[in-house]
Amino acid sequence: MSGKRGNGEGSIYPYRNSFAAYVWVDTPEGKRKRKYVYGKTRDAVHEKWIKLHAEAQKGPVATSTPTLAQYLSRWLKEVVEPDLKPKTAETYAMHVRLYIVPGLGSKRLDKLTVRDVRSWVNALLDQCQCCAQGLDAKRDTPRCCAAGDCCERIPSRRTVQDARAVLRSALTNAMTEELISKNVAGLVKVRSARKTKRHPWSVEEARQFLEAASAARDSLYAAYVLILVLGFRRGEVLGLTWESVNLDAGEITVQMQLQRINRRLVHDVTKTEASTATLPMPQICVTALQLRRKEQEASRQAASELWSESDFVFTTRYGTPFEPRNFNRQFAGRSASAGVRRIRLHDTRHTCGSLLAALDVHPRVAMQILRHSKIAVTMEVYTHVPSESTRRALRKLGKHLGKQDRK
Repeated sequence: MSGKRGNGEGSIYPYRNSFAAYVWVDTPEGKRKRKYVYGKTRDAVHEKWIKLHAEAQKGPVATSTPTLAQYLSRWLKEVVEPDLKPKTAETYAMHVRLYIVPGLGSKRLDKLTVRDVRSWVNALLDQCQCCAQGLDAKRDTPRCCAAGDCCERIPSRRTVQDARAVLRSALTNAMTEELISKNVAGLVKVRSARKTKRHPWSVEEARQFLEAASAARDSLYAAYVLILVLGFRRGEVLGLTWESVNLDAGEITVQMQLQRINRRLVHDVTKTEASTATLPMPQICVTALQLRRKEQEASRQAASELWSESDFVFTTRYGTPFEPRNFNRQFAGRSASAGVRRIRLHDTRHTCGSLLAALDVHPRVAMQILRHSKIAVTMEVYTHVPSESTRRALRKLGKHLGKQDRK
């Protein structure tokens, strides 16, 4: 084809043994700039030029493609933070900061390939994060890779799965914004990790733990009762307010949670709509909360003007909200002093589910108490009844734990 320009093609011109063209566009930043397109032939460039003209007439057009790191920064700020719950947004930002940007951040968004993502995933599965994140370099005396003795702090397969899922979500949004034509992260699979088999407490261990907490007059005794008997999560216990407790009716409403997010305590609604519910309380829960109210009033009197007024059920001796991490430490310490196996705090929910199952509570009722969104999740918990526990012993749960009721 001849190099002569056709009518209306004044902005198409020869460029480095090929052709180029430009269109004046309004950028997302509100500026007027040239947007260039390139091609091997005039016809190819002309086609791109026509499409660019049409795109410019519809609205703002970006004149340059960002790197993945630049795009992710904007995505977190403009999409994730406004649309998702604070804790979820914090988790997304963590995966971006620790795993995605270090491995892929310098890649141009539209040049990211399936091979890039697959290589990144494979590297994560075999990379010591102690050194990859520069933790060893910050130490006065290196003791990992910098010292020639790798500690092999390799991310779990679940962590790699989650990081890949965050990248896939970000690229899905980039497709929606028409910045890329396909989601390369969605084309890379990560083999699922084996589920860790949990070993929740037996009824005897739960009874032993609560007896020890009661005997020690632990200020968190009522919190432990709610966790074991009603399956409360940590955030739900610490976010519980007296407004949500009706001792006369024997009901408790789960609707708020307390979490530390980005270095500050956030009192927010529960994780999902299914997590919000009004539950009937067994007598042991009513009695424990009655005791907690008396203890809190005594703390208020002792603290005097140092008391920080709030409606939280569980507070420090000065009335301030209870730190989530401190709650974990208290739980671990109480487990040790009670002489029971140390388990994760969240695993107490599986103890609760197992107890409900062995007490012949209908799965639909247990689903309501545990506030699962799907019955399949409840049924999975129902398979975790410890073999050493008998149905007869479990049916005596109320009697065993009832010994802790205080008048």
